[in-house]
This record gives sequence, structure tokens and C-alpha cells, in this order.
Amino acid sequence: MTTYEQEIYAVINTSNDHLTVEQIFAQVREKQPKVVLATIYNNVNKLCEAGLIRRISVEGSPDRYDRIQRHDHLVCRRCRRLADLTFTDLTESLRTEVGGAFLSYDLKVFYLCPDCREHQKDKLYK
Repeated sequence: MTTYEQEIYAVINTSNDHLTVEQIFAQVREKQPKVVLATIYNNVNKLCEAGLIRRISVEGSPDRYDRIQRHDHLVCRRCRRLADLTFTDLTESLRTEVGGAFLSYDLKVFYLCPDCREHQKDKLYK
């Protein structure tokens, strides 16, 4: 792994957030001030292709990146906030449904987060 790949990998794997490339860039730049945004994009793509990090795509939002550890996500339909969630592992059930092995799965549950529910409630009563 290159120095930049190591830095990006460390940023993603030590973060409790789901970071965009721009957020990763800002953190890597603190240690590597000469890094450019294109380098971050290129290295994030290489890390994803190698299966070392995962890309989380949600319509209407920039891609975000996360550690590989098995977990699922709650996605707010209104503000697009992502939160980690761990359901019972669905691997065996999916393997049965698919009829054998599969590469991976990415479960996203869409809902309204507590802040957005409150905001919606406020709008209804005004």
C-alpha cells in the first residue's frame, strides 16, 4: 500500500462517520499537506476495488466511504444522514434465496431520522 492509501485507509477505519472524498481529503491533508484531491479520488477507488473499504451510494448524496466490518445502514430520506445498524447476519438466508454463493450484500433501511420527524411534525402543527 502506498503512503496515501495507508493514510486514507486509516482515516476511514478510525472514523465513526461515513466520510465523503472531500472529508477524507481534509483529514489526510493534515498529515500530508501536499496531497491533491485527485490523488484521494484515485486512491479511494483503488481501495474500494481491492475490497479494503466500501463505497456507500445514496441517491441525491455524494458517495461516502466506510470500513469493511459487516454492518448495515439507516438512511434518512430527508437529510440523507447515515447511521450504522447491525441486523442479524442475513448471509445464510440470502445464500438460500440466491441458490448458492454471492459476492456481498449492502442493506440500507430508509426512514426519517428523529430530527427530521420532529421537523415534519412542527410543520404539520403550524
